[in-house]
Amino acid sequence: MIKLLSLALSFAIIVMFSACLKNEVTPHETQSDSVLLSYVKIANENYKDVLIDAKALQDAVNRFALNPSKTTLTQAKKAWLQARESYGTSEIFRLANGPIDAVEEGLNAWPLDENIIDYTIDAKGQKTSGNIIDSTGMFHPSGEESFAVDITNISQETLSALHENGGTANITTGYHAVEFLLWGQDQDYSNFLKDFITNGAMQAGNRPLSDFTTDANAKRRLAYLQAVSAKIVTDLSLVSSSWIDGDARNYRALLLAGDAKEALKTIYAAMGVFIKSELANERIAVAVLTPSEEDEHSCFSDNTHRDIATNYQGFKNVIMATYKGAYYGTSPLDAMSIDAKAKLLHLMLKIENKIASIDTIAKTSRHFDYQIRPNDPQSRVILKLKNELRKLGDMMVIIAKQNGIRI
Repeated sequence: MIKLLSLALSFAIIVMFSACLKNEVTPHETQSDSVLLSYVKIANENYKDVLIDAKALQDAVNRFALNPSKTTLTQAKKAWLQARESYGTSEIFRLANGPIDAVEEGLNAWPLDENIIDYTIDAKGQKTSGNIIDSTGMFHPSGEESFAVDITNISQETLSALHENGGTANITTGYHAVEFLLWGQDQDYSNFLKDFITNGAMQAGNRPLSDFTTDANAKRRLAYLQAVSAKIVTDLSLVSSSWIDGDARNYRALLLAGDAKEALKTIYAAMGVFIKSELANERIAVAVLTPSEEDEHSCFSDNTHRDIATNYQGFKNVIMATYKGAYYGTSPLDAMSIDAKAKLLHLMLKIENKIASIDTIAKTSRHFDYQIRPNDPQSRVILKLKNELRKLGDMMVIIAKQNGIRI
């Protein structure tokens, strides 16, 4: 609720100042206006797909809850994987003071301490306890300034109240909470290299079906799955509606009515930070330099190779002004010199080749958690990819400058 109020407040501030901004521009009036229009069109299409896939995930989870079986569990997992494809490309719209930034912490929050949600297997091979699933009544998370929440009934409101209650690791909502509940653990305990819980280079988490059928907490586990999936749809419905065409007072309309160069200044800076700090550093460097399965992005499902590929694709979509093969208008490349554009495209090609290598190997030979091991030749490829993505983030300064914008 707090994050939704924050988003509403952000809109109110934009509305308050919109009178001071110029009237809505005629499309293609200037280079900046045209690029910004392409950006909002892509955001609109991307979030349409994100919402469709999120609703499909919710439907699959509900079917599984009504009839827990190997088949419906597999279908729910497939729906989660599909939902991550469209959401992954939308990550590029983060950090630009847009609608997603008001709810992002509850959607893709990571890394999470799964012990707050459900049991894990400790170093002695024993199940932990004292989590939301196996507790009732008032639940008091650990951490500073935490407060108790009544978890008798698990709902969207309950999970929102518990999210980051006591610390940023106390994550109770979002895609990765669903991922943990569907797959269970896929991590080590004896050291960073020994696969102690699930064995095999192509083996992800393998939560037993009995957790949802005969286990004492099966009903609460299913209730959690349904509530957390529903919250994803609730949050994304708000974000998606902010980008649709035809609403004169939504975020899209207000963004286009403002100063295009100022908007792009924020957008370009955000893109650079996302590629360099979030993708290169947080999601790749930490995992490969540790190395630790716990530090890979989708560590329960072993879907990190797709996170990397889709996050980069989202960046490419905006730079090229394309989405799913369709052209959406003027791109930042259009204003760049031949030399600057050639350097950018050369770097992007090198990045794409490495991402393709990681993706192919993860699908055919060994998952990302094996590729990051020091004795695996792919670890060097991943390190080089990290460095090239950092350079790509830095190049946003040049891209912006070539478009007449200083960041």
